[in-house]
This record gives sequence, C-alpha cells and structure tokens, in this order.
Amino acid sequence: MEEKLRRIGADALQDLSSACTLEDLNDLRVKYLGKKGELTQVMRGMGALSAAERPLIGQIANEVRASIEKELATRTSALKKLAKELRLKDEGIDVTLPGSPVLRGGKHPLSIVTEEIQKFFLGLGYNIAEGPEIETDYYNFEALNLPKDHPARDMQDTFFISSDTLLRTQTSSVQVRTMEKTAPNLPVKVISPGKVYRRDDDATHSPMFSQVEGLAIDRRITFSDLKGTLDLFMREIFGPKTKTRFRPSYFPFTEPSAEVDISCVMCGGKGCRVCSHTGWLEILGSGMVHPRVLEVSGYNSEEVTGFAFGLGVERITMLKYGIDDLRILFENDLRFLRQF
Repeated sequence: MEEKLRRIGADALQDLSSACTLEDLNDLRVKYLGKKGELTQVMRGMGALSAAERPLIGQIANEVRASIEKELATRTSALKKLAKELRLKDEGIDVTLPGSPVLRGGKHPLSIVTEEIQKFFLGLGYNIAEGPEIETDYYNFEALNLPKDHPARDMQDTFFISSDTLLRTQTSSVQVRTMEKTAPNLPVKVISPGKVYRRDDDATHSPMFSQVEGLAIDRRITFSDLKGTLDLFMREIFGPKTKTRFRPSYFPFTEPSAEVDISCVMCGGKGCRVCSHTGWLEILGSGMVHPRVLEVSGYNSEEVTGFAFGLGVERITMLKYGIDDLRILFENDLRFLRQF
C-alpha cells in the first residue's frame, strides 16, 4: 500500500504540473482527492491493515495528500495570474484613441415655448399657480358658471372618472382655486400652465395637450388692460410686427368675451394657404371675468374686476415653428427634436 500511495502522489504531481487550464486542475482534484478519487479509495482500505502498519501508512497518505493540495494551490495561483494577464492583453485600452461621443440632450419645443410664456408673464409681475389634473366637477365646470345642465358643457368632450371626478379640460380650475385662497386680497395676477385632457385626436388636436391660462383681478381693471397685455405678449412671442385683433365670442366664465387673432406668421397678413387667405390666425380666447365667477370665488363683483385668457401651448408652438401636424410633437422622433 505504501508503494501505491507514493505512485499516486508522483502521478498526481506530474499531471498537475502539465495542466494548462483551471478546468484541468479541477478535473485532477476530483480524480485524486474527490469522494471516488484514487487517494481516497486507498485511504478507505486502511481499515484492513494491522495496528502496527496503520500509523505508518496513515502518515504517508497525509504526506501525499498535503503534497497534492500544495501543488494544486500553486498551479491554481499561477494559472489565475496567467489568465488575468491574457485577459488584460486582450482587453487592453488604447488611451490615446478619441473617446466615444456623448450625445447631448435638448429641450423639447413645447418646453421652450412654455418657458418663453412664463418668462414674459413673470416679467409683468405674474405668479405661477398649479393645481390637480384630476379635478372635481365643481372646479372644472360649476365654479366657472357651467352648471350641470349648461349646454356649453358640450363644447368640451370630457374624460369622466366618476360622476363627480374627471380629467380637467382646462386650467381655469386653477384660477378658481387661486381666487378662493386669496379672496378678498388684491391684486391677483397668476398664470396656470399645465396639461389638460379632452376626447379629441387628429392632426390639430390631441387628447392630452398643454394650456396656459392667465388671470388678473384688481379694482379698476378694464378690457383695455386685457388688450394691451395680449398685444404685447403676441409681439414678444411672434415678433414686433405682429398685429392682433379681437372678435366678439362667447365663454361661460367671461363677459364680454373675445377670440384673439394675430396677423399670419407665414405671410405677414397678406393672405396664404395657412390663414385661408384671410391674413389672420386664431390664437386664443379671452374676456373679462364673469361677475358670477368672482362672487363664487369670494370677491365682490361690484368692487373688483378682472380679465382672463387661455392659450394652447401646442398651437403657439406650431405657429412659431411652422409645424403642420400636432402629432409630431409627441412622437419623440429625434430627427425632428434635434432641430431645436
């Protein structure tokens, strides 16, 4: 048995010295030291030895095991080092090569226009007010002089969540909430930008779009203040040569009400296909705050007046940049977005 143990040890050391991979080393470990390995099988037969032979054979077996384990550790360390060197060589980086370009993002055209609008009105002393997109029927309709049976509700095809909860169709609800919080303090000057929702979808309409509504309330505000503010705003957004005109209209929450047109940004008012050869483009709705809306919100309509207006950011953006299809603003096409 002594001779067999020493032969196993010699064979194992020779095999380990010639192993080229970590997988080979693992196979040899199993071959000699595993549960069914050659050395293990010999050691299991030691029970048949005499009491005098057992200590000597046990000592030799331990020496052979120790030598195999030492050579395994040495070869494993050497092969790991070699594998690391080869990997570093294969994965070497030439630091003199130019780096990969990092693509830079940019602002979406809707964000650009929204910021321009906010900057203008902040410069006039307005504040920015925000409110919930999931709104109650009261703030979206009733407080704006639109009771449940009012026919003007048909003008806005609404997403209802329940009989009293909906996705807001306009940011005018923020104006009502603002007036409730500030009444009876004066003045009130706010714009309320945000997303609104209506059941509409085509080349010029989207079920979700952005609005900016404005509100100003004080003791002697007149329609002339509204006209002056919007005229200055249009010239700031579309250029100093832009003209405005006001046409009588109807909105339940303002009286009197007016649609605001601007001279065509494409033809300068001469008449073209975009403006249907009229020279004018419809841009937003406006008017003096209805006395009933003031009263509901906590203001005395005999003492104060105010004006309000609402504009679609997408409409402004399309006219400003000559975009003829609203849907392209939401498609995330980088060929389009990189132009801004």
